[in-house]
Amino acid sequence: GEVVGFLGPNGAGKTTTLRILAGFLPASSGQASVAGFDVLTQSMEVRRRIGYLAESVPLYGEHRVEEMLEFQGRLHGLSRAERKTRIPEVLERVGLSDRSRQLVGHLSRGLRQRVGIAVALLPRPEVLILDEPTSGLDPLQRIEVRGLIQELAAEHTVIISSHILPEIEAVCPRVIIINQGRLAADGTQEELVR
Repeated sequence: GEVVGFLGPNGAGKTTTLRILAGFLPASSGQASVAGFDVLTQSMEVRRRIGYLAESVPLYGEHRVEEMLEFQGRLHGLSRAERKTRIPEVLERVGLSDRSRQLVGHLSRGLRQRVGIAVALLPRPEVLILDEPTSGLDPLQRIEVRGLIQELAAEHTVIISSHILPEIEAVCPRVIIINQGRLAADGTQEELVR
C-alpha cells in the first residue's frame, strides 16, 4: 500500500531483484515473496498479482495501442467482456484514450512508456513493479510519468527502481538502497537523512 523507491548505482542488482520478484529469474539463494506468495514455489499466484514494466518496454511496434492491450489481455486470461471494459479504462488512466488507434511504433518514447504502464495495469495488479520508468524521457515526460505514478499509488503498491536520486525523492516516501546486490539501507526519506 505504498510507493517504494529501489535505489542504487548501475549494476547494483536492482533489475535482477525486480526480475526475481516478477518471477522471470530464479534467485540463486534466499527467499522472496509478493503479496504473501513465494516467488519460486507459488510463481503463478505471484504473477496474477503483479504488473511489471521492464526498463526497455517490450511492445510490438506494428500493433495499434488497443491491439497491444487486447493481445496482452488475452495473455492475462481476461475474458472478452473484461477486455472490452478494462482496455478503455486503462487507456483513460494513462492518458492515451485519444491514441488507441495509433501504431505503437509511431509513438514517442514517453507515450510508449505509458503504453507499457497500461499493459502493467491491465490485470488489476495489487503490486506494480516499474523498472526505471522515466529512463530516456525528456524532463516534461518525466514529470508526467511521476504524476501518473503518484496517482497509481492510491490503488496499488508500487515499487520503482532508479539510479537517479531526484526521481526517487519526487515520488517515493520509502526508499530501499542496494549496492553490489546487498541491502544498504531501508526507511523513509527522513529516516535515511538522519
